[in-house]
Amino acid sequence: MSSQGGGTFRVLQEFMDRDVLIKLKGGRMVTGSLVSYDGHLNILLKNAYEIVDPETHEKRPLGTILVRGDNVIVVSPVF
Repeated sequence: MSSQGGGTFRVLQEFMDRDVLIKLKGGRMVTGSLVSYDGHLNILLKNAYEIVDPETHEKRPLGTILVRGDNVIVVSPVF
């Protein structure tokens, strides 16, 4: 997986090795450290967690995961 040209991919390059929050189709959310991505917006995260309940901040550990790009709605940095 590598960085690509274009606005979306230029922004993702800035998030490399940082924690990101990914909102997925179906309302699920995952967070983790951005390791890599490709031109299809497939995203590799390490130390990933699923956010089970945003109000209580309940998380479920997932480890290293690959998120398929066709499920991604939003990717944002975690501050």
